[in-house]
Amino acid sequence: MHLILIPGKRNGRGQAVSLSTRHLIVIVVVSVLLLPAVIGVTAYRLVQMVERQNGDPAVAAYRQELSQSRLALGKARAEAVRHLNALALRLGSMQAQILRLNALGSRLTRMAGLDPREFNFDALPAMGGPEKVASTAVSSPDVVRNLEVLSMELQRSQARLAALESLLLDRKLSAAVTPSAWPADGGWISSGFGERMDPFTGHQSIHEGVDIAARFGSPIYATGDGIVNWAGDKTGYGLVVEVTHESGLATRYAHASAVLVKEGDRVSKGQQIARVGTTGRSTGPHLHFEVLRNGQAINPAPYLHQAAVNGRSAVVAQAKQ
Repeated sequence: MHLILIPGKRNGRGQAVSLSTRHLIVIVVVSVLLLPAVIGVTAYRLVQMVERQNGDPAVAAYRQELSQSRLALGKARAEAVRHLNALALRLGSMQAQILRLNALGSRLTRMAGLDPREFNFDALPAMGGPEKVASTAVSSPDVVRNLEVLSMELQRSQARLAALESLLLDRKLSAAVTPSAWPADGGWISSGFGERMDPFTGHQSIHEGVDIAARFGSPIYATGDGIVNWAGDKTGYGLVVEVTHESGLATRYAHASAVLVKEGDRVSKGQQIARVGTTGRSTGPHLHFEVLRNGQAINPAPYLHQAAVNGRSAVVAQAKQ
């Protein structure tokens, strides 16, 4: 093998070097033996250099900061999950409160006799208006604070509705036990309360009730819930039913042809308790109706209403004295 060596200078002369096969074998063997050693030494130096760099305080500080950042990120993620779970529980509680309020509102609507189409608690509230983007974004603390305020408002609303329900229920019970209905099936007032000319003697007398002329045998109804404290014959009244009401009042239904209840019975408003007759001191078929407070007869007019009783309309006509 011939090699020509060319010098770097322009005017220099090149030299020819002749290599024999023996020389080439020596060069190849040397290269094969020395090359791995050179590569190994180089790699060793690189490893030492990397280790020295790893031992650098700046690199160690960076690694520590990176580790702390990972720990902080993990804690933040766990905290976010915990807050989301808490918010989910709070929202579930608020939804349960809203369901209770809707049910309570529906009951109050029925109790108050309101139009359910106007107070439909199963539908979303009617809202509208042009939309304007808020100037500032809502942050997580704002959401949590708003949820707290909404939850407190729901609790206050629930308390107010519960109080209103109790008040309406008390009024309903009071209306049930207070006489306020027309006690006969039809009929008209043939004699009013107060002074009148006695139909038997012709003298001025005090009439402690009202007389309602009606068909013989027609139903007589209780004007309020109560307990029967008398059911039978009584002088001057004929067959009579007396009912004591929890409101402190009592009602008396006299001159009946038949009594359909007995002493101690609990009767409800609108229940048939007797039939119109003409027993006792009577000139014809009628109902003598009295209202008593503390045993004293009072004017029944405020407790008599022109209304339907069990679907039967009452016709009221004040008779001339």
